[in-house]
Amino acid sequence: MELILKEDVQNLGFKDDVVNVKNGYGRNFLIPQGLATMATVSAKKVLAENLKQRAHKEKKVIDAAKKTEEALKALELKITAKTGAADKLFGSVTNGDLAGALEKEGHAIDKKYISIQGGAVKRTGPYNAQIRLHREVIVDFGFEVVAEQK
Repeated sequence: MELILKEDVQNLGFKDDVVNVKNGYGRNFLIPQGLATMATVSAKKVLAENLKQRAHKEKKVIDAAKKTEEALKALELKITAKTGAADKLFGSVTNGDLAGALEKEGHAIDKKYISIQGGAVKRTGPYNAQIRLHREVIVDFGFEVVAEQK
């Protein structure tokens, strides 16, 4: 089944992508949730025209995302967390915590666009995360989890 995505769908595609999915997934999940529409001939023509008109605006958005990317690469972020024995954290540091720490530094990034490699952080030390600022601009961001001073 060929569909046009109305929104970004994790592990499937970005908004306005034409994707092929199994019939049940499209009919029972994507279309009822409002995440996609059928990719008919007329819908594809409308999509092509919209993408053509949006190309100029998209360039400005990409330039802004690249400026943010440069700012993030220059940023050294340390997240403090309570620790127990052997540098093990009480709880964990998630993409939501990383989004909050970035917001304190002046970069408002939604947590759904951040994915920490290896999942949630359970120990102190250096870690990497991927931050998707735009479909074409993905930043590998390094941060460190340190123990809270007692």
